[in-house]
Amino acid sequence: MKGVNLHTELKGYLRQDGRKGIRNHLAVVYLVECAHHVAREIAMPYREQGVHVLGFSGCYPNDYSQRMLGQLCTHPNVGAVLLISLGCEGFDRMQLQQTVAGSGRPVELIHIQDTGGTRKSIDRGRAWVDQALRILETQVTVPMTVDELVVGTICGGSDSTSGITANPSIGRTFDRLVSSGSAVMFEETGELIGCEDIMASRAKTPELAQEILGCIEKAARYYTVMGHGSFAPGNAEGGLTTQEEKSLGAYAKSGHSQISGILKPGDVPTQGGLYLLDVIPDGEVRFGFPNINDNAEIAELIACGSHVILFATARGSVVGSVISPVIKVCANPETYARMEEDMDIDAGRILAGRDSTSTVGDEIYDLVLAVANGAQTVSEQLGHQEFVLTYKSFEPIGPGCFPA
Repeated sequence: MKGVNLHTELKGYLRQDGRKGIRNHLAVVYLVECAHHVAREIAMPYREQGVHVLGFSGCYPNDYSQRMLGQLCTHPNVGAVLLISLGCEGFDRMQLQQTVAGSGRPVELIHIQDTGGTRKSIDRGRAWVDQALRILETQVTVPMTVDELVVGTICGGSDSTSGITANPSIGRTFDRLVSSGSAVMFEETGELIGCEDIMASRAKTPELAQEILGCIEKAARYYTVMGHGSFAPGNAEGGLTTQEEKSLGAYAKSGHSQISGILKPGDVPTQGGLYLLDVIPDGEVRFGFPNINDNAEIAELIACGSHVILFATARGSVVGSVISPVIKVCANPETYARMEEDMDIDAGRILAGRDSTSTVGDEIYDLVLAVANGAQTVSEQLGHQEFVLTYKSFEPIGPGCFPA
């Protein structure tokens, strides 16, 4: 990414709701696992043309999954949507089609059973993709500024270097983005146990402070019932000693700005600021672990409008995502030496005393602008398009979570 010319004025794709995207992807969306193969085959010839596959594997209806796909299909980085239904699943395909159509995007719905099976559905789907891509190619960009950006962050494959290098560097980036008027969000409430009082002290209002305390208390109850905290064998192998140590490292990604509100998956911030994304389901523990891997949380950050994801990794994650580019910030210098081709930023050089978190934070900030201007992240160059969507249940956020 070095040598990319940066501009304070970005270019974006204007959507009907007033938001602007930094990509113009076409999403092929399967509405049950039985339609996944057809969706993948439709998209295969167009991998280099911004056609991404995502969807929901379950056959039983779920409000969370319905909302997630609705938000993802109308994300600013998405310009057109092809829905692939087997025909007998529980997903409300008509509602999703109406949601996408109401957003002004081209949308088509294919029923595999009605169309006549696999081959006919693939042929019909590719014909529609050809047509939709020609429409997307005619769309022009409009001026976009930094304060219109939404950026999310996550850490995965953490070790003892994460809280020293990559995470605090991202925190610096977040502080700068907030100062620029951007909306930024951090999550992993299950990995912030023990940091709740510190976060509450940064809340915009006393009501929000109480909501933050409640979020972390809910996470602690959830993991107690599950009998397993958010602490993986790889964390211990990498030198992390306790959940508290891991939590402090994860907390460092949030920077030092005032916390403006709490979001739940699918909630989009209406103004700039720092937000906590609550990823722990509400109610009784019914659906297993809150997120079965990092990409499930990335999908939730994107459903909240994130144009770009900052991913801190120390052990060495290689994933990217559909829809929004993922910038990988490597915390461990040994990992970076082995896996440089999968990393965007070397934060491990802080350990060698060659740079500071402030310098690396500025580098991440510049890269965010470069990616927003069209530069590809490493995961985009490598063709990573991971996506996971499971079952969850959430109650709407209350007024204390999202102060005006």
